[in-house]
Amino acid sequence: MLAPDFYRRLANSYGTPYFIYDARVLADSLRELRGALPAEMEVFYSLKANPNISIFALLRSYGARAEVSSLVELETALRAGAKARDIIFLGPGKSRQELAACVGAGIYAVVVESLPELDELNRCAAATGIRQRVLLRINPATAAPGSRLTMGGKPRQFGIDESQLLAAGQLPCQYPSLHLAGVHAYLGTRILDVAAVVDNTARVLEMAERVCAATAMDLEAVDVGGGLGVAYFDGESDPDLDQLRTGLHAVVQPFLRRHPQTRLLFESGRYLAARAGTYVIAIRYVKESMGQHFAVTDGGTHHHMAAVGVGSAFRRNFPVKLLGRASDPSTVDWHLTGPLCTPGDTIASHVPLPALRPGDLIGILRSGAYGPTASPVYFLSHGYPAEILVHDGQPYLVRDRDTPDDLLRKQHHHSFARMAQLVD
Repeated sequence: MLAPDFYRRLANSYGTPYFIYDARVLADSLRELRGALPAEMEVFYSLKANPNISIFALLRSYGARAEVSSLVELETALRAGAKARDIIFLGPGKSRQELAACVGAGIYAVVVESLPELDELNRCAAATGIRQRVLLRINPATAAPGSRLTMGGKPRQFGIDESQLLAAGQLPCQYPSLHLAGVHAYLGTRILDVAAVVDNTARVLEMAERVCAATAMDLEAVDVGGGLGVAYFDGESDPDLDQLRTGLHAVVQPFLRRHPQTRLLFESGRYLAARAGTYVIAIRYVKESMGQHFAVTDGGTHHHMAAVGVGSAFRRNFPVKLLGRASDPSTVDWHLTGPLCTPGDTIASHVPLPALRPGDLIGILRSGAYGPTASPVYFLSHGYPAEILVHDGQPYLVRDRDTPDDLLRKQHHHSFARMAQLVD
C-alpha cells in the first residue's frame, strides 16, 4: 500500500473516483510468476485483464509478451513496443478485418477456434500471399478441475472439439496458406489451487502430442493457457508459487526432452494485474436506514462490476480499506453503495469500518484486473474514471476521466421539432 496521504493528494489533483496502479507490484508479480515457471515457458500478458497501454508497456519492458483479443488490443500491443513474434490473437468471433490485421502485422500466431474460422483465415492469408502461423484451440473432451470458471469439456463457443480434430485427418494439406504450428487450450480461470494448474498443464501437453500426431500438424508451439488467480475473498489464499514451480517442472521437463524446440506459452492477466490496482472512491453521504448504515459514494459497479462478486453465487466483498486518514477501530457494519439508480449498485456489504464521514476515501483493493473495461461505464452516462500509474513514487495519469463533452461528442443531435408541430 502507498502512504495514506498519497491517495488524498491524488484525489485533490485528479478527482474521484480513480483507479491507481502500483508499477512495483506489477513488476514484482511478473518476476514472481516467471520465477515459478520453467525457464523455457514464456509469459503472455492477457490484455483483456487491463488493456491500458501504459500497463502493458511496463510489463513488456520486464519481458511480458502479449495475448490480445481485439483489433484495438492488437494495436495497443504494437504501439506499446511488442514485437510481432511475441503477440498471439485469441477469440471465438474474429472479424475479417481482425484476421487481415493479424496477417498484415506478422504476429506469431492466430489462435483459431473453429473450422469455419480456419477456412476464413486460409482465404485471407492466400489473398495476401503470406503464410500465417496458426495454433488450434482445442475444446477438450473433459473439464478441468479447480477452476472458478471452466472453459472446456462441455459444448462451448471456444475452440474445436477434440473429437472433431482427431477425426479431421491430415490438416496441413487442407490449408496450404496456413502454417498449422501447434495447439492452444484454456481450461479455466481464477484457479487458486496450483495442483489444478499443474494438472491442466499436463493434460494440455499430452493432448498436444496426441492431436498433432493424429493431424500431421507441427508441434512448434503449445499454449497451455494459464488461469492462475488471486485471492479476493475471506478464506482464500494466493497460489503457492513454490508448489507451482515444483509441479510444473515435473510435467514440463519430460515434454521438453521429447520436443526440445517447442515454444511453450503461459497466459496470465489477473495474476499479473489484480493486486497492483486500487479503486479509490469518495463518500458523499452517510445515512442510516432501518438500523443499517450506508455510505453513499461517488463510485460504483459501473466502474467495477467485478466487485459484485467474481464467480460467486452470492455476494462477497473485495478487500476494503479506509484511506487518507488515521482511523479508530472498525466498529460499524457498513454498506458501501454508489450513485446509480439501481439497488444492485453496492460495492461492498456488511463491511466493518470505523465511523465514516463525507469526504472520506475508500479503497477497493486488488482491483487492477477486470475493472472499468469489464464494467458498464456508460450506464447513467458517468463514463470512465481517471487511471493513474505510480512508478518510482511518481504518479502518471494514464487515462483521462471522461467529461460530458467526451460522452456527447459521438452522438448526433437531430431536431424533430417541426415534425412534432405538424403532428400537433
